[in-house]
Amino acid sequence: MARLAKIASRRVLMGAMLAGLLVSAPVCWPVSAAQSGPSDIPNFAPNPNVGWVSYGLEFIPVPGEPHPVAADPAHPFIYNAADYLTARPDFKVPGPPTFAVADLSNPILQPWVREELRKVKEQVLAGKPLDKRQATCWPIGVPGFLLYPVQPVYFIQSPKEVVMIWQSDDLPRHVYLNVPHPAHVKPSWFGDSVGHYEGDTLVVDTIGLNTRTSVDQFRTPHSEQLHVVERFRMIDGGKTMEVKVHVEDPGAFTTPWNASQRYTRVEQDPLIESSCAENSPNYFGQDLEPIPQAKTPDF
Repeated sequence: MARLAKIASRRVLMGAMLAGLLVSAPVCWPVSAAQSGPSDIPNFAPNPNVGWVSYGLEFIPVPGEPHPVAADPAHPFIYNAADYLTARPDFKVPGPPTFAVADLSNPILQPWVREELRKVKEQVLAGKPLDKRQATCWPIGVPGFLLYPVQPVYFIQSPKEVVMIWQSDDLPRHVYLNVPHPAHVKPSWFGDSVGHYEGDTLVVDTIGLNTRTSVDQFRTPHSEQLHVVERFRMIDGGKTMEVKVHVEDPGAFTTPWNASQRYTRVEQDPLIESSCAENSPNYFGQDLEPIPQAKTPDF
């Protein structure tokens, strides 16, 4: 009981701290007179209760352009209903849940990437359960950050930095405003993200991603040449957040590609403390990857 009380008090304290940050941080901050004025800048966190839940686990392709990796039409991916009915009341479950396998015919794939995805596909079709890597606390990286399901993403906006925090295990992603990338970037889970505002849009440029991350839920690998540009803005009167993403990686893809993701605005309790390593049981006896550990800082 004492432990539960301690956990509860820590969650209350964290929620209060987030609330203070969101209230005190100057949300509307001009980049420059030429780029945008204070009234143009989007306010992704008008109060501590506002979060954003992604539409799904796949990128939305751009018609007429090279497509991101998608599910094999012969083995369609079906979401877990329990995950999505809460966030998407309009979501209709077409059948029992399945594990995701990639369409290997996608022409954007370099041969070595296609081979890695083929191995994953063979495992799944042979009956091996293969859940999302974040089930064992692996950060999915960028642009995969846009595909975190179910739990909301919260924003903290200040004059020098935007922080995005995924609630499920309190993963923070830092975007430093109006500064260039460092001359030398050591690869890390979320890379080095710098951003600026262009009118009603937050533009984020990310490099320096380590190769332990995947591009998407299909476990599409990438090289250290991965370069991602995201454009966040609110639409539908602030009820929806749209993110357009541009991906370049000449070491993994034959061509740059574009896609998008959308989020539904939700209002609930402020961000709560959630420790992934203490809440990742293996309910279905899957051959999951071990929780990543480090004895020294990664960077």
